[in-house]
Amino acid sequence: MKAFFADFSKLIKFRLTFLVVFSASVTFLIGSKIQIDRGIAEGINWTNWLILIVGGFLVTGAANCFNEIIEVDLDKLMSRTKDRPMPAGRMTTGQGLVLGLVMGIAGTWLLGKLNLETGLISVFSILLYAFAYTPLKQKSPVAVFVGAIPGALPPLIGYIAAIGGQSEIGYVPVDYQIAIILFLVQFVWQFPHFWSIAWVLDDDYKKAGFRLLPTKKRDKTSAVITFISTLILIPVSLLPTFLGFGGYYIAGFSLVAGLIFSWYAYKLMVDLELASARKVMFASFFYIPLVQLVLLFDLIV
Repeated sequence: MKAFFADFSKLIKFRLTFLVVFSASVTFLIGSKIQIDRGIAEGINWTNWLILIVGGFLVTGAANCFNEIIEVDLDKLMSRTKDRPMPAGRMTTGQGLVLGLVMGIAGTWLLGKLNLETGLISVFSILLYAFAYTPLKQKSPVAVFVGAIPGALPPLIGYIAAIGGQSEIGYVPVDYQIAIILFLVQFVWQFPHFWSIAWVLDDDYKKAGFRLLPTKKRDKTSAVITFISTLILIPVSLLPTFLGFGGYYIAGFSLVAGLIFSWYAYKLMVDLELASARKVMFASFFYIPLVQLVLLFDLIV
């Protein structure tokens, strides 16, 4: 049983799935607080929050499963992926497909119970990640842009799960602004996040022919573009305060966190060292969940 759970964790990329679900769950709470302030809800609907977590977990796991089915032969070539259950031979692609379909259908059904928009966006996310981003990884660095779209949908899904279909009032204009900004922050964040990972794992990625760095290699231009992406993230992360639904604490935190993130990226641009790329990568892991949490507690509603 322990071996099964270990394989299942690798199959669904548990850490990535956890980050995705965490992001959606926090923005659900943001949307819920707004509903409470409008007098639409008396409190947070924790049942719907749990449905979102379980449904989001299943949908994300399904997308990752389809990704691994498509890349099973490539995963055999890379050190970091060759021990996954399908390339290692502990699971057939047929078994993986069944698991992926069951998770995808069950997850979409659960998210659809919250509202139609949430279910539809989850289906779009699976399709874009598995069948657009995945095959592009071998062809062009444009794959990072394509992959950033489904990667930025979880906060949008979480917010819409809380807001959509919950009352006769429905959406108000500010909801569209908030949803787009929550999407944008995570969308822009993914570029330095992706590229720092690609820099660290470039040698392994090359074995499978993946081309994820901006210039397809570890060079000055790739580092400069990564640095610029962290600079762009700073004003984007200040948008909640500029548009009046985030307070000064989130503005201050986003500014400081963004400057630290940019400093690490600047160091990478200067020295082009693997150690610097790892610092950018680890900074990215902390950046997005902390910014979302601070916004939750500094929300002006």
